[in-house]
Amino acid sequence: MQAKISNYRGGVRTQHPHQMILVPEESSSKEEAKKLLGKKVIWKTPSGGEITGKVIRAHGGKGHVVAKFDRGLPGQALGTAAEIK
Repeated sequence: MQAKISNYRGGVRTQHPHQMILVPEESSSKEEAKKLLGKKVIWKTPSGGEITGKVIRAHGGKGHVVAKFDRGLPGQALGTAAEIK
């Protein structure tokens, strides 16, 4: 399943570079987002490498999820696609 990387998870004064908010294509409610918990997420770098992570929780009521990655994603990842397996 494809997902779009929306933003870093953060607040007014903090930003968590290892945690990203994802918008899955096939998820439109909180209940559907909860079904994705524990699934693996892969983002491919422009040079061909892969950064892996895991869906850790739902985010809001529109089906978005939060994924925690092994290492922080660069800013160029925003707006690009990731794969949820």
